[in-house]
Amino acid sequence: MLFIMQNIRMWIKRKYEKTLKDLFKQFPVVVLTGARQVGKTALVQRLFPGFSYVSLDLPSLSEQAEQNPHDFLAGHEEPLIIDEVQYAPSLFRHLKGIVDKKKTPGRFILTGSQNFSLMQGISESLAGRCAVLNMLNLSFRELKETVETADADSYLFKGGFPELYEKPEIDSRFWYAAYLATYLERDVRNISTVGNLRDFDRFLRASAIRTGQILSYSELARDVGIAPNTAKKWISILQASGQIVLIEPYHRNLGKRLIKSPKLYMCDTGLAAFLMGFEKLDEVMRHPVAGALWETHVVMQVVRHYFSRGRHLPLWYWRTVHGAEVDLLIEKGGRFVAVEAKTSESPDKKALKGIQALQRFYGNQSLISGYIASRTLHAYPLSDTVKAVPGSLIDQYIP
Repeated sequence: MLFIMQNIRMWIKRKYEKTLKDLFKQFPVVVLTGARQVGKTALVQRLFPGFSYVSLDLPSLSEQAEQNPHDFLAGHEEPLIIDEVQYAPSLFRHLKGIVDKKKTPGRFILTGSQNFSLMQGISESLAGRCAVLNMLNLSFRELKETVETADADSYLFKGGFPELYEKPEIDSRFWYAAYLATYLERDVRNISTVGNLRDFDRFLRASAIRTGQILSYSELARDVGIAPNTAKKWISILQASGQIVLIEPYHRNLGKRLIKSPKLYMCDTGLAAFLMGFEKLDEVMRHPVAGALWETHVVMQVVRHYFSRGRHLPLWYWRTVHGAEVDLLIEKGGRFVAVEAKTSESPDKKALKGIQALQRFYGNQSLISGYIASRTLHAYPLSDTVKAVPGSLIDQYIP
């Protein structure tokens, strides 16, 4: 991201840069997908400044690409960046034909913010011919490495959308209101399973309230006034459009004693705080939901870490029917790295309760290492295998 701070233009280096370059050397087509405003366009233009570029966000260009894809592609030199490609689904079929004739790596970069329609086009026409990289907005580490004054609590409330740091004078509440309106009008309105935008808006807000909680479709549906099957479809829309992540529960054959429903996390805590109605950081920190937002913040730093590497998420949560729980498990060879999120600035051995329960359940040797991801500024040991660490920088401790 290019930012103007103290009259100096600077680039906040994204962890996705190396992954995107590596994929482009290997595949004819690379697809960069993610929610609106996470920085896709800025990233590809920064990394590939000499490439041809066209945005289908302009109706005239998207109509041309959709109605006459052959001439549209012929009119642009390769390598070519096509932004917001989901607005011209006919392009995918023609790209398939072009790529099949010449499978040289590094020909096209496609970006899109409507993952539900974008991925359908890829699966039908470009399967096996392209690499897909899912992008999220700024991690705290990405921000901190460039803006040394950044602090975790402010990031939690403000969120990680780059424009909020590019233009610090913007009131984030107004920005999120505009973002929500654009998301509903541009990304959601034309989806056949969404008949009423007002209902979907309530659904999104009800989902935000449940961030960091085990998902119950029936309860969510009841609170919004929709059918449970509709709730399931709409959760899929939130996932596909990069607004939420679902973390599945971990269980082996012993898992009959374990919870089986996923946990829901909003991808951005700033948007979550806005949807919950908070206007100031201190309102969040005094509210009972602060713990769930901090957990969301920690979990999403880990998710961003794996997304930026183009890796499948090896992430789970663990909870028994008796209430013993670990917020995040990272499995490696049948053993675990365990992460517990705590809002305390100085967690003590009481914070080990969940990880100790995990060890009793699967055996002491099951734990590779454990981390209490807290608001401490410095790491310190709590046991031979568990440390208290700064939760906002948890990505530096995990594999």
